[in-house]
Amino acid sequence: MKPVTAERGEAIAERAPSIRWTLASLSFSMLLPSLGTSIANVGLPSLAQAFDAAFQDVQWIVLAYLLAITTLVVSAGRLGDIVGRKRLLLIGILLFTMASILCGLAPTLWVLIAARALQGLGAAMMMALTMAFVGETVPKARTGSAMGLLGTMSAVGTALGPSLGGVLIASFGWPAIFLVNVPLGVVTFALAFRHLPVDTSGKKTDRARFDIAGTLLLALTLSAYALAMTIGRGRFGPLNAALLLAAAFGIGLFIFAEARTASPLIRLAAFRNSAFSASLAMNILVSTVMMATLVVAPFYLSRALGLDEAFVGVVMSSGPVISTLSGLPAGRLVDRLDAPFVIVAGLIAMAAGSIALAVLPGIAGYIAAIAILTPGYQLFQAANNTAVMATVRPDQRGVISGMLNLSRNLGLITGASVMGAVFALASATSDIATAHPEAVASGMRITFAVAAALIAVALAVAVVLYRHLPRSER
Repeated sequence: MKPVTAERGEAIAERAPSIRWTLASLSFSMLLPSLGTSIANVGLPSLAQAFDAAFQDVQWIVLAYLLAITTLVVSAGRLGDIVGRKRLLLIGILLFTMASILCGLAPTLWVLIAARALQGLGAAMMMALTMAFVGETVPKARTGSAMGLLGTMSAVGTALGPSLGGVLIASFGWPAIFLVNVPLGVVTFALAFRHLPVDTSGKKTDRARFDIAGTLLLALTLSAYALAMTIGRGRFGPLNAALLLAAAFGIGLFIFAEARTASPLIRLAAFRNSAFSASLAMNILVSTVMMATLVVAPFYLSRALGLDEAFVGVVMSSGPVISTLSGLPAGRLVDRLDAPFVIVAGLIAMAAGSIALAVLPGIAGYIAAIAILTPGYQLFQAANNTAVMATVRPDQRGVISGMLNLSRNLGLITGASVMGAVFALASATSDIATAHPEAVASGMRITFAVAAALIAVALAVAVVLYRHLPRSER
């Protein structure tokens, strides 16, 4: 007969969720949102033909998804802090899966766009709560590795989307690019239900403290900003200016409202923490630069280097592949070294990669530059996310994770618009698609000189922050 203490220890060991299976659950929760973004892009030509719609109309299939994530990711994180992260994550996975079915069965374009917005809401819940679970379930000594794994899974989804989408469309038609999420969603739901820790029960009074007014104000403000940066076919007109002005007014109104509510969506005191504010600012700058590679590279490779579409796709796949391979090593490096030191190292590599993109010629030069830039990005992301989430109070993990995701999305949206405009201006042409190769090459050089300057600003912020940290936190 076993001693009582031994039996109790075995029972506890059996009930404790396996870290490996927990990370598998979180990995799938990170994979699905990124796959949902990249797989839809490749289907836009087929969808335009299927619904007999203009390209500007079918672009809303992508835009509705991104807008939903951007406007709701912080609110989803805060709601998870209040009602329970596992409960809301499971709802998010279920909503994403059901919306994927609706996308695949959509009879009209606007039903499809509405379904994509619902899918984006589910993705926002998954993205906000996945990183929050890392702080709750993974030992601090392995937090960096966990963040690196999540970065890898996001890169896998981004890399897999175009190729998988192309095969599915060719074999089964456009509905397959949405319906493929259904079995993946079922697996993700089962893993999360079985292996993520049960929510701790909270008081009912706490659940009534969700800031509805703040949520609506933030959603409207972010929608205005996102639309200002994306509509107008690359040109900044009166409507863009009006939306940007509305976003600025919305920020002021949001701050006013948050300062006067008992339970705000975002505690403004968090921004008094210089390390947190600096992390968000650096995240925006870094994401802006990474988006520039996706916006500018296709034109540079096709117009300046004369590659056909297939070869452009092959060369551009080098970025996601390198990102996939470098994510886990980056996370392990964060566990072994100080996060602030790795942030600085990652930004130095990104600055070097941006300069290389500006000066190195040809296909080999492009791939070599990406091979420097992308690991630097993975180092920064793993270290920055680890540094922020390591110091967050348990009841704030969801909203802080949401703010990290929001800053990244704002950078991506800004990069698509601003860096695209810099490239067009630097190329000195009104139509990039027909521009002279020398003009496009010149635009590439100037764009990534600007990108290097943005990374230099982020690096200066990191160095100043690192120097002012107490020695115990370095």
